[in-house]
Amino acid sequence: MGMVLISKPFNGDNYLTWCRAMTISLNAKSKQGFIDGTTIMPSTIDKPNKYASRKKCKDMILSWILNSLTQDIPHSVIFLVTAQEVWEDLRDCFSQNNTPHIFQIERDIACLAQDQMTF
Repeated sequence: MGMVLISKPFNGDNYLTWCRAMTISLNAKSKQGFIDGTTIMPSTIDKPNKYASRKKCKDMILSWILNSLTQDIPHSVIFLVTAQEVWEDLRDCFSQNNTPHIFQIERDIACLAQDQMTF
């Protein structure tokens, strides 16, 4: 098993806390640029050694992210090439703001009644 940066893996329900913990860990290792797009890959022709080193680092970060997911989540992102692509896909799928929907469900629960009795 590869290195795990955070103690609680992402399970689909804890996106915000997982994202924050991963961001802190990646920033502490000076690797956040690989997920936010600020780290640019050098040219394979002009700087082949630097490219090889950066690609190795990119793959390491990708493995850190994949190892921080519960078993049922990686299948949806395993074929993405970069850590940034995985990061953005997870954000797009799991960071949706469900506040209005949650409010509606809580209101519906509060108004539940059977016959004329509330419960």
